[in-house]
Amino acid sequence: MIATQYKITLPSDYDMNIIKERVRNNGHKTDRFDDLKFKLYLVTEKGINNNLQNSYCPLYLWKGHNGLNKFLFNGFYDNILNSFGWQRINVGIPLIDTTTSKINETKYLFQITREIQPQERLNNLKDKIAEQIPTIDDTEYILIYNPEKWQYDVFYFTNDLGNLKEMSGVIYTILHISQEKLT
Repeated sequence: MIATQYKITLPSDYDMNIIKERVRNNGHKTDRFDDLKFKLYLVTEKGINNNLQNSYCPLYLWKGHNGLNKFLFNGFYDNILNSFGWQRINVGIPLIDTTTSKINETKYLFQITREIQPQERLNNLKDKIAEQIPTIDDTEYILIYNPEKWQYDVFYFTNDLGNLKEMSGVIYTILHISQEKLT
């Protein structure tokens, strides 16, 4: 599996209804896209949920590289290029994925980022990280790492923002979820 995300920072006075309308009109176009486990249409809005900026930050989880390549190089990603210009795409590898179809009922995604410190052995690192990350009641999550940066992100699916009071991270609003082809 491969995870990708681009984060488009928008001006502080940007009318976020433009993004919401864009997703309402076009989100369905990635429903059942080849090799796509899910795409989360995510936004942050300045002043809401402690966010400091407006942004549009779709997160994709690909089952394989063919779907990602099709999306990037067969014209689908050109919609982003035409609307927002050249974007850097963060790439990661899923290490832990507890998600089920319950994510369809989720309103928010909470992201925390942590460093993977230099160490003599990486054996059992997955278990060590799983023990160290915060647990949030009644949430599913996916943990994605990037060995180029030696960091990982944990994305928690939640409807209860009260669970996050003691944690720092980014709270995204989920506007739409596209999912894999059901066979």
